[in-house]
Amino acid sequence: MSEATNSLLWAYVALAFLAALALMASRWHAVAKALLVLGVTGLYFGADRALDDVWGWPSRHALPERFVLLAAVIEEPVKTKPGALHVWVNALEQGRPSAEPRAYSLPYSKDLHALLDEGMKKVRQGISQIGTAEPKSGPKGLSWLRPGSDEQVLKIRDMPAPQLPEK
Repeated sequence: MSEATNSLLWAYVALAFLAALALMASRWHAVAKALLVLGVTGLYFGADRALDDVWGWPSRHALPERFVLLAAVIEEPVKTKPGALHVWVNALEQGRPSAEPRAYSLPYSKDLHALLDEGMKKVRQGISQIGTAEPKSGPKGLSWLRPGSDEQVLKIRDMPAPQLPEK
């Protein structure tokens, strides 16, 4: 564990301890005690999600609109697991790769498996791959009512050769 992660963990332990003391030693109204319990519980789940990013777990967010494919790990589905596609990409910001790569986890699909497999073959041959991620088209409205509506359509192609100025 890193020093920052240790600090966050001990800060949360201290907060939980103080909350426990407040619950036992105070003469607060039951509603105030219940709000304290709910607040500390909500803080725990918020910190847990934030620590996923600190610890380096793959992002739950959508892929960037344009990116450079660096690596991919494919977990094929088995009876007990649905499978997953893990990719490492550098987002392209104003035509340039970002300073640090980011890991993303995608749901498994055969088409995406084939696309990433072909892209990784070219990367191993020294041909850089550039990708685009566009939201999957579908009916408009509240996306949380339609499971899977946050999916993206990925396209991967060879990175164009840089054009040098004439002498």
